[in-house]
Amino acid sequence: MEVLSAMHNRLVRTGSLTTLGVAIVALVAWNAPEPRAAAAAPRAAVTAPATASAAPVASYAPVVDRVMPAVVTVRVEKRASAVPTSGQVPDDDLLRRFFGPQMRIPRQPRGIERGLGSGVIVSQDGYILTNNHVVDGADEVKVELPDRHNYTAKVVGTDAPSDLAVIKINANDLPTLPLGDSDAVKVGDVVLAVGNPLGVGETVTSGIISAKGRTTSSGDAYEDFLQTDAAINHGNSGGALVDTNGQLIGINSQILSPSDGNIGLGFAIPSNMAKSVMEQLIKNGTVHRAKLGVTIQRITPDLAQSLGLASANGALVSNVESGSPAERAGLRQGDVITQFNGKPVADNNQLRNSVAGTAPGSAVTLEYLRDGRTETAHVTLGELAMKKDRASRGSERGGDGKFGLSVQPFTSDMADELGVPRSTQGVVVAGVDPAGRAADAGIQEGDVIEKVNGRPVKTGDELKAALDRAGSKPALLLVNRKGTDIFLTLRAD
Repeated sequence: MEVLSAMHNRLVRTGSLTTLGVAIVALVAWNAPEPRAAAAAPRAAVTAPATASAAPVASYAPVVDRVMPAVVTVRVEKRASAVPTSGQVPDDDLLRRFFGPQMRIPRQPRGIERGLGSGVIVSQDGYILTNNHVVDGADEVKVELPDRHNYTAKVVGTDAPSDLAVIKINANDLPTLPLGDSDAVKVGDVVLAVGNPLGVGETVTSGIISAKGRTTSSGDAYEDFLQTDAAINHGNSGGALVDTNGQLIGINSQILSPSDGNIGLGFAIPSNMAKSVMEQLIKNGTVHRAKLGVTIQRITPDLAQSLGLASANGALVSNVESGSPAERAGLRQGDVITQFNGKPVADNNQLRNSVAGTAPGSAVTLEYLRDGRTETAHVTLGELAMKKDRASRGSERGGDGKFGLSVQPFTSDMADELGVPRSTQGVVVAGVDPAGRAADAGIQEGDVIEKVNGRPVKTGDELKAALDRAGSKPALLLVNRKGTDIFLTLRAD
């Protein structure tokens, strides 16, 4: 890391810059702002094992002919954040403290940010798999097919932790890509990357699988990347990584580069992970993940030696959450989990992905080492709490919706932190766009929206439906703010 950090590169994701040792580039290319005033389940794509050609071939044209019609260009637009007009104090909270929550802060008109990505048609009736970062926050999503037909797309669902999203266009009899088995892919297999890099048009590049099981970040992301040296650049995000049989084995997502351009370090989300997330997004609009209830860490050679382990394989339990499935099953701090449902655990990331890919409520078997002995635990997994339930989702507004707020269901566990009674019912405001209508109405992060026009709301979908029913009239919101009920009005326009 000392060598890499001397490169002074950037982390670029949907237009944001952060200084890091190397650039992990989410491959959607945003342009500069320009001033300007439930679905049915798709027909399943055929799943087939991914295999590599036994010998080099003179041309991949037959494969490309099958693949390219199912890879599309995704163009998005989003409103740029507005700023206070010149000469105004930008401290909204201070102004509202003196003048009340209805104080409106004059702002400059918003510009438009435009982005470009790719997508893969996975069903004949118009479901398209792409990256979350391609459509996240988009106000409008357009899809262009290789035959130049254009469609307005609806965002069916997004999943930031896996960086996947599903969008849909109203079309039938579309060409699709069969999903291959990414677990069967081997390092050294020949692959083709298909997408629309930098907007030049649909492009195919070739390379090999350089590595499997890669991660490029930490935190809440679920990563198990296929690494490839096939050239991918900005605009390839959401595009296809296919084997020489034309089967989809990955969704191109990131590149590692000191210059934001391709240097042969590309990363694709494996098709098996994408398939699981895609099916849940189509069915539920969101992803439900299982929870074991432990904090785990990678085992270094020094840790292995200190713990008396024969190898550095497995995941070290550094903490067990009180009342969790893990605690009920008898797991303790210091245990080393070596198998999950009969499969060896290589490291903490593999275990985390395995748990997340299992349905909540599933009964699983763990093997772990404790004091040099192999033990077995039978665990019924819980469900990982979702951090946000978007109030406005779909093609009308992405991101924080047309009202500029995101919410999540209120639970009694949040009561003390929010300063509200545990008996409160409603949705918690998890985020507010400072340039949006919710902010103008005086809504703040941490508010609990209890009712809209006298009707209780308990989910983001119920809130959206209640606001939509208000039409052009201002909606009357009953909001609990730190234990005090107040009324606010929110207009759609």
